[in-house]
Amino acid sequence: MKNYLRLFSLILGPTLFCIALTCVDSGYLNPETIKVLGVALWMVVWWVSDAAPMAITSLLPIVLFPALGIFSLSEVTAPYASPIIFLFMGGFLLALGLEAHGLHKRIALNLIKITGTSANGIILGFMIATAFLSMWISNTATTIMMLPIALSVTELVKNDSIDPKGFKHFSISLMLGIAYSANIGGIATIIGTPPNVIFVGYAQELLNIEISFADWMLVGTPICIVLLTITYFLITKVLHKNKLGKINNAEVLIQKELDKLGKWKLEEKMVAFIFCLTASMWIFKTPINSLLGFPLLEDTFTAIVGGIVMFAIPTDFRAKKKLLYWKETQRLPWGILLLFGGGMVLAKAMASSGLVDILAESITQNPLPIILVSLILIASTLFLTELMSNVALSSIFIPIVIAIALQVNVNPLLLAIPVTLAASCAFMMPVSTPPNAIVFSSGNIKIIQMMRVGVWLNIISIFVLLGATYSIIKWVFG
Repeated sequence: MKNYLRLFSLILGPTLFCIALTCVDSGYLNPETIKVLGVALWMVVWWVSDAAPMAITSLLPIVLFPALGIFSLSEVTAPYASPIIFLFMGGFLLALGLEAHGLHKRIALNLIKITGTSANGIILGFMIATAFLSMWISNTATTIMMLPIALSVTELVKNDSIDPKGFKHFSISLMLGIAYSANIGGIATIIGTPPNVIFVGYAQELLNIEISFADWMLVGTPICIVLLTITYFLITKVLHKNKLGKINNAEVLIQKELDKLGKWKLEEKMVAFIFCLTASMWIFKTPINSLLGFPLLEDTFTAIVGGIVMFAIPTDFRAKKKLLYWKETQRLPWGILLLFGGGMVLAKAMASSGLVDILAESITQNPLPIILVSLILIASTLFLTELMSNVALSSIFIPIVIAIALQVNVNPLLLAIPVTLAASCAFMMPVSTPPNAIVFSSGNIKIIQMMRVGVWLNIISIFVLLGATYSIIKWVFG
C-alpha cells in the first residue's frame, strides 16, 4: 500500500505542476506567481510523501526556475552555497570528530555517573546526557549510542527489582526520556537540529537579519532546560512513578562501560580541545571581536575552521595519523545540506513572486489577537510535525509564518522562532522523529504508552513556546 501511495505521489507532483502552468493566462494571478506555485506544489508533494529522496526534490528549482524564467542559473544556485549551510556543515564535521574517537560516549557516561544510582537519578542522568549531546550531534546518532547502554541498565534493574510494576514504569520512563531528550536538546543550538538552521537561513535571506550562535542559545537553552525539566517530572513523578529507589550495581555497570573506553587518549583530548575552543568562539564571538578590534569571527567562519582543523592536525607524524580522514565524511548528511538550499531558493521565489504575501493575506483576512495567531501557528506546527518530516515542514511553513507576521505588523521573530522550535517537539508517534522510532524499536514501549505521555508534552510545549514568545525572545531580539 505504501509503495502505491508513493507512486501516486510521484505522479501527482509533476501533474499539479502541469495543471498550474495551464492557468498562467487565467488572469487570476500574475504568471510568475502561478509558475512558482506549480513548482512549490510539486516540491511539497514529493517532500511530504517522500516519493523521491528529499535531497533530489530540493534540486528541482535548479532545473525548473531557469527554464520558467523565474531566476537565472547563478541566482538559483546561490542559496545552495549560503553561509548558513556551511555553518551546519562545520557543525557536522565537529560531530564526526566526537563520534570517531568515542568522546561523545565518555561525556554521556560521566554525566550519567554524576546524577546517582537511584532509579530516577539514572533516568535524569540519561536525559541530561542525551540532551547535551543532541545540542552538538544529530539526535539520531545520540539515541543510537544511548539505547544500548540504557538496555543494559534496564536488564540490571529487572534482575535487581522485586517490583514488576515499578520496573515497567522505570523502563518506559528511561526509553521515553532518551527519545524526548534527544528531540529537546537540539532546540538549544543552531546546529542542534535542521529546523533551527532552516529558520536562521530564512531570517538572513528574507529579512536580512543575522542571528548569531550566542543569540540563539540565549533563546534555545532556557526553553530546552524548561522542557527537559517538565518532561522529567511528568514522566517520573506523574505518569510513570516507579518507586524503586537505589539500584544495586548500577554504578558498577556505568564504571564498567567507562573502563571499556580506557584512559583518555591523545586523540580524545585533542578533539575535546578543538570542540571546546570552537564552542567558546561561537558563544563569545562579540567580546572576542571587540578585543581584536575587527570582526574576524563569524559563526560560519568559526565552524569551518573547527572542521578544517579536525582534518589538518596530525596525531602521529610518523604514522601519518590524523583526527579525521575524508572517508569519515561518507556519514555526513549531504542530503540535508541540499535540502536547506532547495528550501531557501523556493522561499526566495515565493517571496519575489508575491505568493507568500497572497498566502499570508488569505490567512489573516479575519484579524485575530496576535497571541491567538501565535497559538494557532505553534499548535499547527507541533501536531503537523507528528505526521511529516520536521525538515520538510519547516522549509514550507516558516516563510509563510514570516509573511503572516509582516502582514499583521509584528516582529517576524516573535512568531517564527516559536514555530521553528515547535517543529522539534514531536513526542506522540514513533514515526514523528528518528529518536522516537529508535526507542520504540527496542520493544520496551508500546505506541499507546508513547502517545499517552506525548499528548501531554505536546500540549505543555505549546504553552511553554507561547510564553517564550513574549518573554525570552522579546528580551533577546526586542
